[in-house]
Amino acid sequence: MSPRQRAAGFCARFGLRVPVLQAPMAGASPPGLAAAVANAGGLGGYGALLHDAAGIAAWSAAFRAASNGAVQINLWVPDPDPLRDPAREAATLAALAAWGPAPPPLGEGPWIQDFDAQCEALLAAAPPVVSSIMGLFPAPFVARLKARGIAWFACATTPAEARAAEAAGADAVVAQGAEAGGHRGAFEAVRAEAQSLGLFVLLPQVADAVRVPVIATGGIMDGRGAAAALALGASAVQLGTAFLRCPEAAISQAWAERLGRATPEELVLTRAFSGRLGRGIANDYVRGAPEPLPYPLQRVATGPMREEAAKAGDPERMQMWAGQGAALARPEPAAEVVRRVWSEAEAILA
Repeated sequence: MSPRQRAAGFCARFGLRVPVLQAPMAGASPPGLAAAVANAGGLGGYGALLHDAAGIAAWSAAFRAASNGAVQINLWVPDPDPLRDPAREAATLAALAAWGPAPPPLGEGPWIQDFDAQCEALLAAAPPVVSSIMGLFPAPFVARLKARGIAWFACATTPAEARAAEAAGADAVVAQGAEAGGHRGAFEAVRAEAQSLGLFVLLPQVADAVRVPVIATGGIMDGRGAAAALALGASAVQLGTAFLRCPEAAISQAWAERLGRATPEELVLTRAFSGRLGRGIANDYVRGAPEPLPYPLQRVATGPMREEAAKAGDPERMQMWAGQGAALARPEPAAEVVRRVWSEAEAILA
């Protein structure tokens, strides 16, 4: 089967006109961005990590008011509870106070949204696609998705993770290369560094390892990357950073401006903001941050600093997730990104 035939089959199966997906970026996927991508024939995306059930319902309603197209809603599979070290926590909190408002007491949790309630909210929202990152959905939830006719896309960072996802019932595997912006989707947080495989090393091995469609993500910014991914076995491509400079993304001006001039060397892997490994633009805080606490304690601890930096437009303390191809992102409407990426890819594949 040719790359174009494979992509056409993917589109037919999941109700798309073009095999271009918007990455479901937590904190950077407003309904307007997802709707613009869906209305252009791609798959919109919503990272629901930070939202409770009411927030998921509200986002879904806003999306449906703007589009009747396809969308995926993404959830993180929770890590085990972090190991606590009071002395280390006290030292990190004291060091973080030098970067902004004093961090809040960490307490005994919970530090994340109720995952079971989020899953119920996904079922109630009934998007055509749900996706997972940082692990696999529990089998009973997968069975309920199947019963509702909701497809499951599972993010994987190694061939072994991809095989596990297929065995668990995933309808497609999202092969995430280390070039990707934001958090790495390794099933085990402690193995994220060791599993930092580039997309074009990872992708053909995942395509050989599973029979379900493979979606390529990580560093794809234009039709050249999309065509290469399809040639290496992908059925579709997923873009995140490429959409961040779109007006619909509504990120801060300081973040958007830094994206346009970020060199690949400035796009570093760090745990400084959340405790989980993620790729973003290096700034003063990333370079000088104290030893981070485990996720999600570090995310809670840096919350006041991140909020103040965002309000002040301070790029030296701001969390600015971005992939290695950030400088290729263009300040153009999301629909134009979808159209351009696919038309460029088609011309190459032809």
